[in-house]
Amino acid sequence: MDLLARVPLKEVALAADLGCGTGTSTELLAARWPGVRTVGVDTSPAMLKLARQGHPDWQWEQAEIEKWMGREPLDLIFSNAALHWVADHGKVFPRLLGQVRSGGVLAVQIPRNFGAPSHHLMRVAGEPWAERLPVQPAWSGDPSFYYDLLAPLSTTLDLWETEYHHVMDSVESILHWVRGAALRPYLDALEEGDRPIYEASYLELIKEAYPPQADGKVLLPFRRLFLVAV
Repeated sequence: MDLLARVPLKEVALAADLGCGTGTSTELLAARWPGVRTVGVDTSPAMLKLARQGHPDWQWEQAEIEKWMGREPLDLIFSNAALHWVADHGKVFPRLLGQVRSGGVLAVQIPRNFGAPSHHLMRVAGEPWAERLPVQPAWSGDPSFYYDLLAPLSTTLDLWETEYHHVMDSVESILHWVRGAALRPYLDALEEGDRPIYEASYLELIKEAYPPQADGKVLLPFRRLFLVAV
């Protein structure tokens, strides 16, 4: 919603939601521009099945973002928390911006939290299985990288970062949080019997990194990078 609020388009006839998941963000696009024709793109058949159940008349496509091409120029390409899983931003971002019409917008949010304890300690906990673990599975550049990449192709380019301080019930809530996305490639690389051992080690490490507040809650700082290119 923070990203969507900064998209400077009064009217949008055709929009793509890359990494749409179950369609939650696609619904926000439809609410912002009633009558918009949307294309939801995701690699997960299970996610897209749920999206189709919610909106069977909308267009949903299973595809990898780095290979996806729109069938016609778009007014808006929107992507929330998906492109950090895609390699070679130097090629992918200009290619996406090139698919919007003149005056159209590429609007992207990607996490930039990979140096934080929540993410760094994933690899530390996995040292006993280092040969099995993937190289850093997700990545994002700094603002200057995206500026140099997209400013020559844009009439305006807005870049900003926000660090959200999520109030978590406990440090176990952080484990639950990262298990849904960032921790997934590490867990998938391990044998089933090793996963509880790995998670227990990771939990002990983050307990030291994220001490409880006076009321027992735990603060999880999480930085995200936003860009809106016209």
